[in-house]
Amino acid sequence: MSATAPTPWWETLRLREEITDASGVASDIQVSLYRVAYGQGTSRPHYASAATYGQVTHPTSQLVELLTQIAIRLAGATKYASAPALTRLDQGMGGGKSHACIGAWHLAKDPEALAQEDIGREVFEQAKAALGQELPRDLNKPHVVVLSCDNMVPSATDAEQDGPWAHNLYERFLWRLFDGLEDQEPRYDSYRSHFSSKAKIGEAIASLDRPVLIVIDEVLNYVGDGLEGCGDKQLIAQDMAFLRALTETVSTVPHVSMLVVMINSEKDPTTLQGDGEARRQDLQAYLQRNGQTKPVNENADFTAILRRRLFANSADTAVGRAAQQAAEAFRPVMEQGNWKTRVFGALSGPWTSRFPDAVVRSYPFHPQLMDLAEREWANLAGFQQVRSTITIFAATVYALTERAKRGEWVPSLIGPGDLPLSDGMVRDAVIGSGLISDTKTQGNYRSIAQSDIVDLEDNGGAARRLDVSRVGAPWAQSNPRAAERAATFIYLASIVGTRGGSRRGASDPEAKAATVVPDPGYDYAEADAVVRALTNVDDAGLATVEIFEGRGGQPRRYYLSTRQRLPMLLRAMRNSVTDEDRDEAVAKYAKEMLTTGPFAKTRFIHADTSHSHRALLVEAEIDEARTTRLIALDPAMYTVGNGTQKATLEAVQAVLGLGPDRIPVAWASSAVFTVASARGRTQARRAAVEYLAIERVLEGPEAEADEDIALEATARRDDELRRLKDSVRRAFQHVIYLAQPDPTVEREVVQRNLEQGTLDGGAVWEALAVAQKAFRPGEFTGTALLHNLRDSDYDRRPLAEIRDSFWDTPRLGLLPGDGTEALRQAIYQAVRDGELRIVRQGGEPVVVDALTGINFNAPTYRLAKPAPAPTKAQESEDRGEQEETGASGRAPGSNESGNSGSASATGSAGGVRARPGASTDGPTAVEQQVAFTVMKNLISEPDSADKLAQLFRKLFDLLDRGVISYLSSTLQVTMPSEQASEVRELAQSLGIAVSIRDR
Repeated sequence: MSATAPTPWWETLRLREEITDASGVASDIQVSLYRVAYGQGTSRPHYASAATYGQVTHPTSQLVELLTQIAIRLAGATKYASAPALTRLDQGMGGGKSHACIGAWHLAKDPEALAQEDIGREVFEQAKAALGQELPRDLNKPHVVVLSCDNMVPSATDAEQDGPWAHNLYERFLWRLFDGLEDQEPRYDSYRSHFSSKAKIGEAIASLDRPVLIVIDEVLNYVGDGLEGCGDKQLIAQDMAFLRALTETVSTVPHVSMLVVMINSEKDPTTLQGDGEARRQDLQAYLQRNGQTKPVNENADFTAILRRRLFANSADTAVGRAAQQAAEAFRPVMEQGNWKTRVFGALSGPWTSRFPDAVVRSYPFHPQLMDLAEREWANLAGFQQVRSTITIFAATVYALTERAKRGEWVPSLIGPGDLPLSDGMVRDAVIGSGLISDTKTQGNYRSIAQSDIVDLEDNGGAARRLDVSRVGAPWAQSNPRAAERAATFIYLASIVGTRGGSRRGASDPEAKAATVVPDPGYDYAEADAVVRALTNVDDAGLATVEIFEGRGGQPRRYYLSTRQRLPMLLRAMRNSVTDEDRDEAVAKYAKEMLTTGPFAKTRFIHADTSHSHRALLVEAEIDEARTTRLIALDPAMYTVGNGTQKATLEAVQAVLGLGPDRIPVAWASSAVFTVASARGRTQARRAAVEYLAIERVLEGPEAEADEDIALEATARRDDELRRLKDSVRRAFQHVIYLAQPDPTVEREVVQRNLEQGTLDGGAVWEALAVAQKAFRPGEFTGTALLHNLRDSDYDRRPLAEIRDSFWDTPRLGLLPGDGTEALRQAIYQAVRDGELRIVRQGGEPVVVDALTGINFNAPTYRLAKPAPAPTKAQESEDRGEQEETGASGRAPGSNESGNSGSASATGSAGGVRARPGASTDGPTAVEQQVAFTVMKNLISEPDSADKLAQLFRKLFDLLDRGVISYLSSTLQVTMPSEQASEVRELAQSLGIAVSIRDR
């Protein structure tokens, strides 16, 4: 920092109370002559006092000259005619017209009070110099007639101001002219019919025998759409006749001055309806012919007007000293190497060559900011000149003063990069000032300010984030908002469109100059790094910046373009996407893309962080009888890889019936899990954020208001959706299932990796087939069945158990689809080929001649190996039996259907028939009572737990199928108290008494 730190401007200058009280709002910037002339009580503004008006009004040369001419015309004795009688003010909005009218009002109404202020003193001094003599201090007590036409409606009169009988504008003028006179009504009646008579109008004015000031404010509001809307042709004719006559009369009556406000048509964007434009041209011709057109402010007056309007002590000597100190503090930096040659030497503003004087003139504002306002902003058609400037600067000074009170950093001079766009009032003042030409563009730049510069919370926005994330810079304390300052100037240079000479945006030297501070530690190289990072679109810089490389030795330029704001909107929307939003999108499309393929069923287990990984899977109840299930786990909780898989694998292992925290399950073999990789999840999450961001752009007001943005965003949305789906699909690279390739080894959980990732059940099934965990469709034949049967499967196990084993036994491959039909087909094929038989319990053969004969629900049916080849004696016996039955093949007494005479023995029913010659009364199934005693210490014999689980699963299955007809059991088990309570509640719900005691 400089050796002697300058006195901070916020400690030197004192904001006016009305601005402080209004929290930075410069109240009554849009002043009202009507409220001054007719306001009562609280509706009467503070500037209705001549003293207050004088205190806040800088005596610009144009305003002083105008008021001097009015004073001379009113009270200039025999020299009154040296001043024009009629003056038209034609500046655009915010040019100071109403302020000048109020000055004229105070000059006529209370000239002695106004003469005590700077503006009044200069008016009387200038009048004295022009006339060679002093004016009377009371200006001979002028009478003031105010026609505030923006508060008047044709034919809708106000009795208090217009009298009880007035109808047209002339009659309203007369009532005001004779206001306060004892004979007001008789005088009014004697002149009211002479609306177009110049002589009578002049006579009426002269009859007062005193100076008269006539102020007609915003006359176009009345004669334009006002008269057009009344629909009264007679009234229109009378009012226009009066105005023509009045403009020609005032110059003929001594000591009469008339001030008319009518904006020049070139500066007024208003489109008049009907004949309104013709009336404008009519009146304008009379004003030009009979009077003068005069401005009241010049662009060069901005600085003085601002300082006087904002600060109560701008003229104090201490303020001048503080300004000199500030200029001196900046001098070493501005004269330093590259700062001098590549920045300040490259700027075209005149302030650079006379910086100390420029600072004294503009303090506390940086000359670079004032040069921008005076030379560029003021020349824009839509910018409301004084009004807009005061509004922006008042909000800025207040916001920065509040920062200083909180101990935050505030610039030594307020430059073009120091307008705090994080403050809502400052942002609204800039956007609504007229610098931006149309409402659509205003909305665009409002979004740019929020996402690219700094947000309203003061911690977001691309530029602000660059500053917040900066660590280790030795100058960070003296310039903590360097990127934001450069970005703010680029923003201000962009919103105006073209800056003259076809220049757009800010030049590189301008952007760097906006970041300067009186600290040698922040040198040119640091400023260059700040601007380079800020304009790096591919990284964390401004999303909407266009960079124009300089030609012919000119520096590059930076322009924030609304045409490129989709990236900016996306960046803002990305910040709005929460982790929950992102994970929900990944889960949604994972579930949507999950297909069954050869699986019988799919399940998607949604994440729920209120549960543990294991508890969530247990609660999902994924165990399901005779159903192949493809179960996708939500990547928000379940992943494999990068050290994330422990909780996932332990949970899956538990619900597959293995591990220390296993749960009892019967059908684990037919459950297959597909799980995302940790890396794939990361990529899917990124894709989800992009997709949700573009979706929110489309839902926002910008896309609704801008068809181009909507079309571009829609196309982008479709692309991002494809990327999201592809990323989600590719993320699921792991398949987990239960396997037991060798019956002699323990079951195990196997993890198989799919390089491409998939949620297609067909692709997962193919991977299982390659691993010999599943049969492809059509692959499970009779031969395959025989290959998978063990000796223990023949003769002993019911057909239903053989069927169930393909869903509950890990050594057997899974069957596609329903599975039961594939098994039925394979059995039928093997039986037909003589490789297999179906027998009843006890060995009685059953001949199958149709698929329907393979009844899995028949409790006595078993599979048996082919019967041994018959001996010669058996063959002779069979031939004898054939001779007895005869050629027809039917036994004596058989009916036509081929059945035996007993109706209860339907050998062919259901496709099953008894061996020819066998007894139709064959052995009936008998029930057996099964009793066993179990006593195991499952802590010392952990392997027994698995075998017992299989036993109890079998009992559960038999109960579930209704095979068990009677059950009598006493079970004594030892378990934790929590689980004991659960068992007791369940048993008691069935009416079973349970006793529990502590061990």
